[in-house]
Amino acid sequence: MSKSTPRRGFGRRTGTVTVIEARVHRSSERNARFAFIITAIVVSACTALVASDYWHPILALLFGAITGTASGGIAWSLVRIWPVLRLIWWWAFEIGAVITLVAGWMQLVAHTTLTVRFVVVGLAVGVPALVAPIRRRIKALAWCVIVRHRLRVCFAQFIIANRSGSLPLILWARPTPVGERVWVYLRPGLSLADLQSRLERIAVACHATSCLVERARDTNAAYLRFDIKRREVLTTDVDSPLVDAVDPTAPKVPRQPVTVPTALDLPDVPAAAASLPAAAKSATGRNGTKSAGPTTGSSPPDDGDDVNQWI
Repeated sequence: MSKSTPRRGFGRRTGTVTVIEARVHRSSERNARFAFIITAIVVSACTALVASDYWHPILALLFGAITGTASGGIAWSLVRIWPVLRLIWWWAFEIGAVITLVAGWMQLVAHTTLTVRFVVVGLAVGVPALVAPIRRRIKALAWCVIVRHRLRVCFAQFIIANRSGSLPLILWARPTPVGERVWVYLRPGLSLADLQSRLERIAVACHATSCLVERARDTNAAYLRFDIKRREVLTTDVDSPLVDAVDPTAPKVPRQPVTVPTALDLPDVPAAAASLPAAAKSATGRNGTKSAGPTTGSSPPDDGDDVNQWI
């Protein structure tokens, strides 16, 4: 748990209070105590019940109490150090890279001369810097590492604003043609709807153009997938493969040249084209509606309203 470190600025005593870390510390302490009690009781009862079939009941109770206490201590330790384990997971790539570099340099110093060391270091730095595919791959992996930390900063700010919640578990990330894809497992306090309303802030924090979040699985609302977009790849003209599928020896169909209209206006339409044909006029009634009656046979005299107009 980090504490407040008071400082003096312009004659005043100021300081910062890390509310989230203190709350996480208290929460892990309470959860560890509950884990110890529950694990000790359950393991002691089960162990004593099984051991009573082979030993004396008193010995079985003693053995169950010892086993339950040991199991409860293990559960307490795991829950208590969970914030530390989560922090190690966040920095696992950096820790592994530093350990690998230091161990490799020590082995290089112990088994090679100074000239060989300069050559190896020059190749290790120069080849990725000069070869474009290797350089782009290293850059994409570096952005995956950076995006994981930027998302953690965003989640911490969202939780501080809400005054509730726990930091989610950022699982892994991989590069995509347009950016990065990150899988996240949410904990109580955040939801998909909350994050979708803050996509612009996440994009700003990740130094990207846009961000998209959706469920990684339809059966689990806590398992999400973030798509970080920082470039557009659909900007190059691609030749259509359909051109090669056309037979070049096929005869061409002659076409009559026509005038392509540039604009249409009502005065340009002739009046004859706008008038109704004679057959259409005979099929319409007095009120302009088409008659739905039979077209064969004699029609009744027009001595008033036509019944067919009302059908």
